[in-house]
Amino acid sequence: MNPEFQDLIPLFVSEGKRRLETLWELASEVSAQTAAAKARRELHTLKGSSRMLNLRPIAELCHRGEGLLQEPDETTPSRFTELLDRLSQLLEDLLIAADPLVGAAAAAAEEEADQERAGDRPLAGDGAEVVEHRISAPTADRLTGSAAAVRLLALTGLTTGTRLEELAQMAKDGLTEPEPVARQALAMLASGLRQMAADLESDQRRLLRHAEDQLERLLRLQLQPLRPHLQMLARHARELARTLGKEIEVELRGGEARLDQRICTELQGAFLHLVRNAVDHGIEPPDQRDEAGKRRTGTLRIEASSHGDRVEIVVADDGVGIDPAKVLETAREAGLVASEGADLSTPEILQLLFTTGFSTRQHVSEVSGRGMGLDAVGNAVRNLGGEVWLESERGGGSTIFIEVPAARRAERILVLRVGSERLALPKGAVRWVSTVDRDELLVRDGSSLAEVEGQLRRLVFLGDLLGSPRPSPRPVLLSLQVGTAQRILAVDEVEGEEEVLLRPFAGALTPPSCYTGVTLLPSGEPVAVLAPQALLTYAPGSNAPRPTTAAPRRLRVLLVEDSLVTREMERRMLVEEGLLVTAVASADEALSCLGEQEFDCIVTDIEMPGKDGLDLTRQVRGIERLAQLPVVVVSTRDRPGDRAAGMEAGADVYLSKKILESRELASVIRRLGGDG
Repeated sequence: MNPEFQDLIPLFVSEGKRRLETLWELASEVSAQTAAAKARRELHTLKGSSRMLNLRPIAELCHRGEGLLQEPDETTPSRFTELLDRLSQLLEDLLIAADPLVGAAAAAAEEEADQERAGDRPLAGDGAEVVEHRISAPTADRLTGSAAAVRLLALTGLTTGTRLEELAQMAKDGLTEPEPVARQALAMLASGLRQMAADLESDQRRLLRHAEDQLERLLRLQLQPLRPHLQMLARHARELARTLGKEIEVELRGGEARLDQRICTELQGAFLHLVRNAVDHGIEPPDQRDEAGKRRTGTLRIEASSHGDRVEIVVADDGVGIDPAKVLETAREAGLVASEGADLSTPEILQLLFTTGFSTRQHVSEVSGRGMGLDAVGNAVRNLGGEVWLESERGGGSTIFIEVPAARRAERILVLRVGSERLALPKGAVRWVSTVDRDELLVRDGSSLAEVEGQLRRLVFLGDLLGSPRPSPRPVLLSLQVGTAQRILAVDEVEGEEEVLLRPFAGALTPPSCYTGVTLLPSGEPVAVLAPQALLTYAPGSNAPRPTTAAPRRLRVLLVEDSLVTREMERRMLVEEGLLVTAVASADEALSCLGEQEFDCIVTDIEMPGKDGLDLTRQVRGIERLAQLPVVVVSTRDRPGDRAAGMEAGADVYLSKKILESRELASVIRRLGGDG
């Protein structure tokens, strides 16, 4: 398996099982050439995807199947059925062999597909993410109805401009009329404006109601059952216990609870940390449990439950528990609490375990590293708008609770101004906002101090961090807090609060660590979103926030590939090489894109349903404005005759998928596209 594309395994398994469904439907008919040809096409595509992922056993089995179907006879259906059984088993084995949480994602996707079998359609964005979901007919009907209602309300809004023009003309005409007539015109104008305001408010409320309903339905489509994730975590815990010579029983509860698949993905590492900590740090070896009067077999409970729009995940063990006194002592030594620390309650002391860099572990474990697991859990959960806390009884075990939103909705941000630049900061990380006069600040040892809550606190000017001028004479102070860590930031102005959708940075360049993504304000202006966790330790010069040189022109590539896995792999390869990529699944989609956008190069597969890649190339060559557009064919077919057919169709270059490398492909595209 190619580790570079490990996260594509869920897509591959999902796609493979769907193709297997088609192959099983054809199995009894493959003695006929028509059915055999369809089956060969499915096997060929699956073979190409598996080769790209370096899954040789699957690729070789698909190749054998193609050979079996080359000259079918009456014995072919039974032999083909045996081959499909083996192929099914290999896909199941792949789930087990992959990382547990990666396999869980694939299993969850498959369970969703089993529940809703209608309307199979992959949805792709601008290349940043690929989402695939099967939508039931009733759900599709409700979404369509809601979208139609939104459209009608939008059309109604278009008439507002016409009505305003009419009222404006009425006011203009009234200016030239005698006073009694003018007064009457003004009265009619006022009445018309009041009616328009009432209608507009009513329409906006209906529009908002329909939009919120549509958003809720779309968010529910993102939810997936947690059972596969919990099962994979349980399997990982048992395997880890065997490695460590421990005996455990794993109890799973609440697998029917459902969580947004994007949140599941972001919490994969956190869940894994908790299981490792419970087995490695918590549950004792059998002999120690005997001495403590416990069962030799420890118990690990993994539980999920839904509470309205929140989901709670619990990981509990009956191991040694945590000593609060030891935690407090370590916190004192690290300077995280005052030397006496007598006022902290036990829950507050245990919460220190989630502080960045905190560890009570005295030695390095190959399983749990240097004790950094719980702070990583805390950061991951808080970044999702969730909470995490811990309960423990000395000698009786530990229980960690994670509560997160069931679905990932829009996030509330504060819009900040630093100099002439607007920035966004997640509101959840800000405790309070206040203003202070510049002459009230104290300067000591080069640091600015202000009195905050009765204490002198050091300020950090956000403009200094980002390389902008210092704030205005009356800066605004923000108390930034993540977990127990705090920092006081000073900015020019807090312009307001908005509810927005956050997006990751696009392109191949890595953004400075002080930013977490971008968003669009309601005005349409794009602004960078600051990362609260990074700002706690961010220092001037640690990352240059803005590039100082102009980026080279990025070539625009149209990628045509019907296999979801191969399409996503090739898209990533090209994006990482700095190219702008639009990926489509068929020749017809490609032709539509060519009619709407300008491209510097086409990269196409050959084997596709409907028009194949050679048909697409011929059609492109027959369109006058596209006749000189470079076309690169990338195919698993690499015999001389295949290459000749590609060049005859009008391809500029013919490359084999078997030896395809990202730099080679990008170099070819740049050379053909006139950029090197």
